[in-house]
Amino acid sequence: MPDDAIPGAEVSNSKGSESALQGTRRRRKRRNKPKTYAALDLGTNNCRLLVARPREEGFRVIDSYSKVVRLGAGLQATGRLSEESMDLAVDAIGVCARKMKSKSVARWRCVATQACRAADNCDEFLTRVKSETGVSLEIISPRVEARLSVMGCVNLIDITQDVALVVDIGGGSTELSWVDVRTLREKGGLESAHRPPISAWASLPVGVVTLSERVPEHADRGTWYEDMKNIVRQTITEKNADKRFTNVFKAGKGHLIGTSGTITSLAGIYQKLPYYQRDKVDGSWMPAQSAVDICREMAAMPYAERAKEPCIGEDRAKLLVAGCAITDVLCELWPSERIRVADRGLREGILMGLMQRSQKLDTSKSGSENGHG
Repeated sequence: MPDDAIPGAEVSNSKGSESALQGTRRRRKRRNKPKTYAALDLGTNNCRLLVARPREEGFRVIDSYSKVVRLGAGLQATGRLSEESMDLAVDAIGVCARKMKSKSVARWRCVATQACRAADNCDEFLTRVKSETGVSLEIISPRVEARLSVMGCVNLIDITQDVALVVDIGGGSTELSWVDVRTLREKGGLESAHRPPISAWASLPVGVVTLSERVPEHADRGTWYEDMKNIVRQTITEKNADKRFTNVFKAGKGHLIGTSGTITSLAGIYQKLPYYQRDKVDGSWMPAQSAVDICREMAAMPYAERAKEPCIGEDRAKLLVAGCAITDVLCELWPSERIRVADRGLREGILMGLMQRSQKLDTSKSGSENGHG
């Protein structure tokens, strides 16, 4: 029997026929309504959710959520997630689960990154999350994390350059991905970037949380900042990443794309915004030298002064200088005239992947139903 057939409709009265027709229309409307997708990212410092529906170009966000949970606090010293951090994370994931349910999400992906990768008691935490919230967290590798971050901001790549270095400064790690823009040009531009041509990548085990804990703030602010920068340089060298595409950047044929709270905060300060405004920050360009100057200004300020910056606030002020140290070193090693600012990344990459896979499945199903499968 066809999906739209109503049992007994042919012998029912006119009222019954009208009711059956309305039921058929409702079912058709449900089938034609765009599916809703969700991406949950549990990082070392934040728990973030995006809920979206696809549209002709990309997708439209219909709900979002972000909560500082400090999952990685103290992890370097103990090797374990603390009870307090797990409590905060479980509560935040519970909020995300309720939001996904209320929006009738059809497909979702919930991932965890560096803190869960590093914690000895991660399995215990994942079991608790599943038991209390119903959410199954997937711990993704640094490589997958880097690829998803690139997918999330690929349409911000300057196609006239040869290489783009996508920088994702997280709480526990920093992901670096070098995208071969020349290959994108040869394949027809950004429209062909469903799987961006990443020529090289590196995961640095330093992020704003781990670096802040490793080098606590002290009175000699200049030394404090340089100590953090030295650790970043050393880590990049240990990962054999210090020579990757540096000649391309020195020749002026490379550019940076920053997808992290550090870069977006610096952009807000650069634009002198009275409060953080995503529509003004996302996709904007910032001179690299201006970014470095702001980084060093922030490092010279005591915490109380940083916290007064309208685009930073108290929570981010504690961790910002570590992100500044990372940014400063990256600008030294991979000089770029400008930095493209991305208030997007991992979650957007997850959503794009979910929607692309869903579209392929729907196309395959349609082809099969029409005798082409």
